[in-house]
Amino acid sequence: MVPGSITKFVQSMPESRKNRLFFLLSVIGMLIVLTAPANYAIPSFARQTNLSCNYCHYAYPELTSFGRMFKLNGYTMTNIPAIEAESPDSDRTELSILNTLPVSAMIQTSFSSVSKATPGASSYAAELPQQISMFLSGEITPKIGAYLQFTYDPTAGTFGLDMIDVRYANHTTIGGNDFLYGLTLNNNPTMQDVWNTTPIWGFPYVGSDATPSPTASTLLQAAPGTAAGLGIYGLYDKLIYAEVSFYHSAIQGVSYPEDTTWTGTIKGVAPYWRLAIQHQWQGQYLEVGTFGISQSQYPVGITGLTDKFTDIGFDAQYECTNEAGGSWIAHATYITEKQNLDATYNAGGSANPTDNLNSFKMDLTYNFPQWAALSAGYFTTSGTADAGLYAPGDVTGSLNGEPNSSGEILQLTFIPWMNTQFAFQYNIYNTFNGGSTNYDGSGRNASDNNSLYLVGWLLF
Repeated sequence: MVPGSITKFVQSMPESRKNRLFFLLSVIGMLIVLTAPANYAIPSFARQTNLSCNYCHYAYPELTSFGRMFKLNGYTMTNIPAIEAESPDSDRTELSILNTLPVSAMIQTSFSSVSKATPGASSYAAELPQQISMFLSGEITPKIGAYLQFTYDPTAGTFGLDMIDVRYANHTTIGGNDFLYGLTLNNNPTMQDVWNTTPIWGFPYVGSDATPSPTASTLLQAAPGTAAGLGIYGLYDKLIYAEVSFYHSAIQGVSYPEDTTWTGTIKGVAPYWRLAIQHQWQGQYLEVGTFGISQSQYPVGITGLTDKFTDIGFDAQYECTNEAGGSWIAHATYITEKQNLDATYNAGGSANPTDNLNSFKMDLTYNFPQWAALSAGYFTTSGTADAGLYAPGDVTGSLNGEPNSSGEILQLTFIPWMNTQFAFQYNIYNTFNGGSTNYDGSGRNASDNNSLYLVGWLLF
């Protein structure tokens, strides 16, 4: 049976039978990897520290407490010999760099299948690659380090800058307690965050780009990595974390300076803030916090009216490790966004001058020691009905003008080696772009967008 026939056969199944098939495939995959060797290949940070990946990660990219401190300390912890040079007339070290180039690579390949094909398109897609990334990540000097990711996007056929975070970090003592402080230069709000609750690092950590997804998302969730941000942060007594950063547009692939061809240009600077309290005790960890951004932007050009978005988020993260080495990890994030759409409304792009959008996500993962993880997530988006922003239209439209979507995500991840993951993910939509049946005005139901996603994720 050829792949197309298999897909048609699967699509013809009742939804309950599809769910049973997905469960059966997951069990088969689990049996395949039960005997996989527990060996650790080592990307650039691991090479630099001479520690295996599980010191910093439960499973990439979920950070452990050690991994969070490694990032906050500017990616500078080393456990290998460095190339050093002393000043000839003082004891000052003039040079201290890694004796190996801190280069790593990542490749993702995937297969996606949607419950009902979109008009004129296939119901499945195989991508090889879905993504290829190169990393230059590690210590630059004893107090400065960087995380740089360059990614090839096969849908655009281009290779360019994806994420960047350059840090300076140091320590002092305040009131007899340690105070870690630093600077971060990055290109996307929440990229610098060390918790897996904020949008960039939140669950699900991988997803298909070949299946339909809800139209509405908050500014922080949709941030495309087209900004330059400079921030200052501090962690007092490993308990209280605070950060303030400021962002301005730094779009790639356009002419400089900013001109009338730019879109989504930030007016002035956009302040971003982060506050978190954490506590760790034997076998358990808890973090609660808040974060947000206030951004005014020109939809087109660099003059005229602007739209203003104010996002305020609240988050919590809980971790619990048992004696067998397994771990429970739970995340919850709520973001509320106020939109003042002066520019868009006056241009006829929205039905309302002001709108609100709310997003809530939660997930729970159990990491089996060294070889697998089982995850379940829930998400919901709700907000003001706006027939201008959310108009009817095939697949991506909304018949009633509402942005509301909700659903669940089930994922089984196999980790035969710490730098190798194979994930089985199933996405279930209860509502999609405002409704559960005929949500787009063209007869499509929310459940038609349910999707199966299989991905292989290799880092080396």
